[in-house]
Amino acid sequence: MSQTTTHQVSDFSFMDPQVMSDPYEFYETLQQQQPVYQMPETGMFMVTRYESVRQVLTNPDIFSNDTSLAADKSLQGDIAAQYQAILESRGWGHIQTLQRTDPPEHSRYRKLLDRVFTASRVKELGPAVDDISHELIDGFSSAGSCEFVEQYAMPFPGIVIAEQLGLDRSNIATFKSWGDAMLAIATKPMDADEMAATAEIELEAQHFLAGVFEDRRANPQSDLISALVHAHGDDMEPLNMHELQNLMHQLITGGFETTQSAITHAMWLLVRQPELQDALFAEPDKIKKFVEESLRWESPVQGLFRVTRRDVELDGTMIPAGSFVIARYAAANRDAEKFVCPHKFDLERKNAGAHLAFGSGPHFCVGAMLARRELITAITHLTQRLKNIRLAQPLPDPVHQFSLAFYPIKAMELSFEQR
Repeated sequence: MSQTTTHQVSDFSFMDPQVMSDPYEFYETLQQQQPVYQMPETGMFMVTRYESVRQVLTNPDIFSNDTSLAADKSLQGDIAAQYQAILESRGWGHIQTLQRTDPPEHSRYRKLLDRVFTASRVKELGPAVDDISHELIDGFSSAGSCEFVEQYAMPFPGIVIAEQLGLDRSNIATFKSWGDAMLAIATKPMDADEMAATAEIELEAQHFLAGVFEDRRANPQSDLISALVHAHGDDMEPLNMHELQNLMHQLITGGFETTQSAITHAMWLLVRQPELQDALFAEPDKIKKFVEESLRWESPVQGLFRVTRRDVELDGTMIPAGSFVIARYAAANRDAEKFVCPHKFDLERKNAGAHLAFGSGPHFCVGAMLARRELITAITHLTQRLKNIRLAQPLPDPVHQFSLAFYPIKAMELSFEQR
């Protein structure tokens, strides 16, 4: 069990980049004093206890994924409407698909993607995933140093998802910039100039993807974009351009950001606890346990948004209808009521797999199997091929980029030796 915190909730502001970068003391304080916390800076309600987070995630009839229901209360306020207007004038505005819908509408999109992200398909991808990982390590292993985010953690899952979508892997850096822009409007405060510049980047992505959709419509290939463009049948109408654009928005951002963050945090853990490097090299069968505990310990998705469809009481706090709620996955994964000594990394933790890093309920991450496969591959190859991995220079201060939903490490310069 965690000890009683000596802090007060008022000691923290979640909009402080330092708190955002290292939020766990704040999470613990909230769980003990104010488990459902209304952020004074945004008016959003943050839910922090494990069972309450699960309640939010598994009850879409109360906690809706359709955030357009409270668009006027979003992080950006009027700027969000301006952003949408720019997209609608020269591209395709955001509409509600997949992650932004509730059952039964959600089932239409989920059924389509579940046909692609199957256990058998992930297994078939194994050799290609291995080859990409080794290729990237080959590019820096003899140098004895690397910038880990740019040379491995970003391109590894980026190349995997690009090749599955049917996009040219040589454009990975561009795709990543598109993904960052697509996420920005929902994850960090922006002024009008930043909003306009970000909208231009997303428009660039939309028009590029529109060309790819039309090409695959005429010349289908064995890739995910072709599957999306040609998806129809007795139970499914063909996806229109708005739906295709918004599905790709979610696939690109999910394929890059979250797995990149998970790999980078796993590496940071190996650097902070170097004895694990040799332990996993000697006993690679423990890597699956390492991955699950790493996902629990520093969740790449810190929290995602819901909107209340009606007044609801949670942990003694009344949340009015139409309120933005942040289900804080990372806080739930450090809840002492669920995980013994939650702030300790424990390779032998019995219930590490109960973490909520991939969510829960109908919106459980569609790419979870692929992400786990990529994480296991990354840690296996890195610990088998490199040793004495250490920071070549201190991490930035704060370590993480500001994000209300995710946990991106800015940069990580490493030194190492080859095994």
